[in-house]
Amino acid sequence: MDCSHIQFCIHEVSTQENPKYEIDYDQLQNLFRIAAFWAKDRSIDDLKIAIANSAPVVTIWEDRRLIGFARATSDGIYRATIWDVVIHPDYQGLGLGRKLVETVLTHPKVNRVERVYLMTTNQQHFYERIGFECNSTTTMVLQNQPVLTPLPTPILQLQA
Repeated sequence: MDCSHIQFCIHEVSTQENPKYEIDYDQLQNLFRIAAFWAKDRSIDDLKIAIANSAPVVTIWEDRRLIGFARATSDGIYRATIWDVVIHPDYQGLGLGRKLVETVLTHPKVNRVERVYLMTTNQQHFYERIGFECNSTTTMVLQNQPVLTPLPTPILQLQA
């Protein structure tokens, strides 16, 4: 397949003057349904929140068709995590996934951090070829449930 017309887009941070960059959330939701069993039920509202809190966000387009996506979160110096790496099945095996991950890794918010984590439920061999290693020392997770009612504010008593 000729990939010369495929474009990568690094989306910049949103500001009030510059609303959130152009991401077609309907296409993104559809891409997750087709190619990401772990994200197939995500709502557009939740995707908007996740993306608003991520940098970088990278998309891949063939003309006006969204065919790839990845995002990261980072403190810019110590830790970063790559999330939601997905390539449409029709485009897998062409090197786009590798280039997508490498684009995230070279972004200024990620390229200086001491450690980059990758959240993945499968495809470990693919990521090992890029340089990631299995890490069993940081596998703790808390299945947090959203707080529906605010917690009471603790009252602090000062002693004189």
